[in-house]
Amino acid sequence: MTMGDPASALFAGAALGLSAGLSPGPLLALVIVQTLAFSVREGAKVAASPLVTDAPIVLCALLLTSGLAEHPRLLATLTLCGAAYLCRCALGSLRFRPPNETPIPVQPQSFRKGVFANLLNPSPYLFWGTVGAPLLTQAWAGGASAAVAFLCGFFGCLVGAKVLVAMLTGRFGPLLGGRGYVLVMRGLGIMLLGYAGWFARTAWELLTR
Repeated sequence: MTMGDPASALFAGAALGLSAGLSPGPLLALVIVQTLAFSVREGAKVAASPLVTDAPIVLCALLLTSGLAEHPRLLATLTLCGAAYLCRCALGSLRFRPPNETPIPVQPQSFRKGVFANLLNPSPYLFWGTVGAPLLTQAWAGGASAAVAFLCGFFGCLVGAKVLVAMLTGRFGPLLGGRGYVLVMRGLGIMLLGYAGWFARTAWELLTR
């Protein structure tokens, strides 16, 4: 893969961002949860969280080349925190009731949930430490415009794909009806618990390397 010109860098970043944006994961699950529970706008807030969380990760990865990937104990601790946080989000989905049955209004806090879920997710650290930072370095070697194109392509497609999921969820979610609505939220809660278990397993593997 050549990264020497802006067009190539933009294409590479867009391909990686689209793949990451549509891949099943805790952040995508939270996008759907917040959209169903509140609105498309709240789901979009979760989708936008990588714009904040990934900036320090990218900088650290560029400075350290491999980021946290070479520090398994530190990454394991972070991953365990992520597992605990996903369990908390999962419990909220499992206890969900449709808005017309909820006696007390709740604050969505969608952006904050997205930020915490992404910061405590090992995947961005591993991606930027092992794939993203080396590609960004190659793009930078071709000029600042290529590096900017790579980042714009990646984050544009990453966030755009998740916003699209939120829009589709908002459009078709209400068709589920009251009972189906609750069942979908319960299913998403179980999915988040599954990701929490995967996080815990990842942390164990990192600690026992």
